[in-house]
Amino acid sequence: MRYLLLILLATVLVFGGCDDESGIDGMEISAAQCQDGVDNDGDGLVDCADPDCQGFVFCVDGGSGDTDVDTDTDTDTDTDSDTDADTDTDSDTDTDSCLEGSYTINNILDMAALEPYPCITGSLYVYAPGLSSLDLPNLTSVGKDVRISGTSLTNLDGLSALTSVGVDLYVYYNDFLADLDGLSGITGSVGGSLYVYNNDALTDLDGLSGITGPVAETLYVYNNDALTSLDGLSGITGPVGGDLKIFWNTILTNLDGLGGITSVGGELLIWGNNALPDCEACDLLDQLTSGPTVMHVQENLTDSCTPVPANCPGPDAGVDGGP
Repeated sequence: MRYLLLILLATVLVFGGCDDESGIDGMEISAAQCQDGVDNDGDGLVDCADPDCQGFVFCVDGGSGDTDVDTDTDTDTDTDSDTDADTDTDSDTDTDSCLEGSYTINNILDMAALEPYPCITGSLYVYAPGLSSLDLPNLTSVGKDVRISGTSLTNLDGLSALTSVGVDLYVYYNDFLADLDGLSGITGSVGGSLYVYNNDALTDLDGLSGITGPVAETLYVYNNDALTSLDGLSGITGPVGGDLKIFWNTILTNLDGLGGITSVGGELLIWGNNALPDCEACDLLDQLTSGPTVMHVQENLTDSCTPVPANCPGPDAGVDGGP
């Protein structure tokens, strides 16, 4: 049954998904582009080998699609009888040690089996279309990735005990998710990538305010129709090691939450944010001490910057030229 649900969900993510499944020419961000065998963005990486494709279920575990996990729960039931005819029965579930490997939650039974554990050595995948509540009060750390996708959750309060994510944090395709406050316990820097996309009801990123320091790899925030603010990212300071992409957030008006970023090691894309003045992107460029390698500022709210930021190039430098 679990494999059937994974197959169905993968089908939904591949053929449903974002508003423009064809993607942007010259980029590798859509389901179609991540399965066509072509290096669409010219970075030498094809399909699931490209970090831009890692948010899709079919690219999990290097493109194998293998999300098999260990769900063993050890339960010891001991009955001791003494000479006084007293009978003691103890039912204990081991909770002192971490669950080894990665774990996937497809339904409420999977969630219940994980509930006793304080930590996971591998990754936590929550791919559960019917899941409307999440309750993992003992989980404090995940050694690798946390990926939450395709749920009916309105909040992530059931993860409020979580303080550490080892590598990547992905929150995507959760149509009813209004906030990320349940992730407010996560502290420290991002050891991998941070992706927040296709969450139609998400209004802010305040639940990520505990994340501080640099982002080792990529930072993507896109296609969140209700998102008004990036202020929850204000704790991120220093470099973004890979790409920084903010696009298709239709009512986002400023980039104030990115004020601590000092450099971008890869591509900078500020694209298709209908209410975001281009000057905001120019201000971001003005604060960077190095990078990006490539930049695209296009299809945002056209305006006249007064004064013009020192590092805001004109259309001949590619700001309005697109990928």
